[in-house]
Amino acid sequence: MIDERRLTTEEKALKVNLTPDIYGCFAEIGAGQEVAANFFKAGGSSGTIAYTQSAYDMKVSDSMYGEATRYVCEERLLTMLGTEYETLKFRLPNKYKEARFFAFCNTVESLNYHKTNQGQGWVGIRFQLGLEEKPNDVILHIKMHDNSHKGQQEALGILGVNLVHACYFHSDDLNEFLTSLVHRLPRDRMEIDMLRVSGPDFENIDNRIIALNLVKRGITDATMFDLCGNVLQPATALYKKNILLLRGRFRPVTKVHIDMVEVGKKQFLNEKDVSEDDLNVIFELTLKDLTADGKISDKDFVDRAELLGSLGYTVMISNYLKHYKMVDYLASITKEKRMGLLLGVYNLHTIFDERYYDNLAGGLLEAFGRGFGHNVKMFVYPAINVDSGELYSLENLKIPEHLNGLLTFLKDNNKMEAIHEYDKNLLHIMSDDVLSKIKAGGSSWEDDVPTEVVKAIKFYELFGYQAKVTI
Repeated sequence: MIDERRLTTEEKALKVNLTPDIYGCFAEIGAGQEVAANFFKAGGSSGTIAYTQSAYDMKVSDSMYGEATRYVCEERLLTMLGTEYETLKFRLPNKYKEARFFAFCNTVESLNYHKTNQGQGWVGIRFQLGLEEKPNDVILHIKMHDNSHKGQQEALGILGVNLVHACYFHSDDLNEFLTSLVHRLPRDRMEIDMLRVSGPDFENIDNRIIALNLVKRGITDATMFDLCGNVLQPATALYKKNILLLRGRFRPVTKVHIDMVEVGKKQFLNEKDVSEDDLNVIFELTLKDLTADGKISDKDFVDRAELLGSLGYTVMISNYLKHYKMVDYLASITKEKRMGLLLGVYNLHTIFDERYYDNLAGGLLEAFGRGFGHNVKMFVYPAINVDSGELYSLENLKIPEHLNGLLTFLKDNNKMEAIHEYDKNLLHIMSDDVLSKIKAGGSSWEDDVPTEVVKAIKFYELFGYQAKVTI
């Protein structure tokens, strides 16, 4: 057996080339034909490559794939895949009966001459695992971090070979597939922030688990999916959107979480240039919040994602433990748009804890500048003080005295605001208490979570719920 971890890019390409029934085409736009070039250089490509092409001129691209307003986007990639795969079948109907076809395509924006852009793009493959079978698709979005055009071209070439090789030799094992995909591509060279598979050979694959693994493996720091479980590329999904973000464990989501969103959203919509039409509400889970007993449970993650999806919310999973990093990441996407951050009042203790920012040269002030500047505003939800039983809110927040000036600055400059129209009857609800009640087999927890969540927990027996057996 060959140790796949030791294969070079050339050896992977050669392995594909020497597999007699793998046959396909390449269409690459943006950084050169680096993927196809690797297969040509490996040798034996005449039995694998039907043709390659690169429509650099936009007029040529439009004539081949139809007119477009954006050329580096998922829609363009899907059009390319469909066109090239069907063209290959049409041109070579007899070959189709004796080979497993593939169409590899990419449309990318590599580093420009002045190095003023972020290299990024869409890469995909449509391929058959069996003769005359329906094809599968693998679609991914990449960010290229090399600081030279040549470096980004080389990285793209490696990724393309890895993708073709992984599809044909590791498609039956998700872990091996991801390992092979990023082989010889360290994170400082390339980031994959969206990956989706579909087709007859991937029917049992949940793309949300793939999204979780991208973050868990450090292949990216954040990815997201919609209420239907479709994996999204963050920058595309949030393009020109205002964002209202709620971070938490949501184990399970309770009426307090829903109240925070509803009343917080109402206040956020009062902000300048924020409307219902361009607002995206995001529930975000961090890897730390997904960890139980020292490891991350895929099932527990999907359970929570299902519950949030049933309520109609977009879910994001990230590796940003600290608030300012998460906000800074989203702010780089929204740019001129606005962002609202929903916080429980006790979260402010962490945000104003200077020890939290020992890793920054500028400490707490640097964190606030990076994470809470520009068009970001915090909306603070109150709680019941567990010791006194009194209301604890932004108005009577207790932080170190020398930071009160910073707190006043944030309030006076529209960076922080208390949530007002909250439901006082819900403030006693805590997710950990609800979870304990569910596991204990009682029914009082049903009053603390939305009706849709009650039904889902019972039907799917989530979070340790066990239906009572009647004799």
